[in-house]
Amino acid sequence: MDSDTVIRLRRVVLKLARQLNAASREEGLTPTQASVLGITTMRGPLSLAELTELEGINPTMLSRVIGKLDEYGLMKRLRDPDDFRAARVEVTPKGRDVYQRITAQRSAVISESVTGLPADQQAALAAALPALENLAEDLRDTVHRGRDRLRAAPPPA
Repeated sequence: MDSDTVIRLRRVVLKLARQLNAASREEGLTPTQASVLGITTMRGPLSLAELTELEGINPTMLSRVIGKLDEYGLMKRLRDPDDFRAARVEVTPKGRDVYQRITAQRSAVISESVTGLPADQQAALAAALPALENLAEDLRDTVHRGRDRLRAAPPPA
C-alpha cells in the first residue's frame, strides 16, 4: 500500500474513533475510561497487569482510571485470590448499565450513518470488515512487539 493510502487510512480510523468517542460522552467518561470499562465488562474480572497489557497504558495511568471508575461506582477493586498482593477489578451492575448505554449509543450512530450511505458503499463497508478486523489484530500485535523491543533495548548511554 502506498504512503498516501496509509495516511488516508490512518486519518479515517482516527476520525472514526474520535466521532464514536464523542457519541458516548453523554455518560461523562473519557475515551480511556470507557475503554477500560468495556474491556472489563466483556472479559470479566481482570488483574491490573492483564488490564495494563490489554489497554496498552502504563500502570500509573490505569490506576487513576480505575480510581475514577470506582469513584463513579462503575467498577470495584477485588483482592486477587491467587496473589494477595495483587488486585483485580470487576464491573458493578451500574457499570454494566453504563457500558450497555455506551455501546447502544455508538451502534445507533453507526447504524444511522451507514443507512445514509448509498447501497454500494454499505456493501463495500460490509465486505471490508474482515480486512479491518485483521488489521486491528495485526496492529495490536505490531504495537506489542514494538513495546517489547523498547523494553529489551539497552538504556541510552
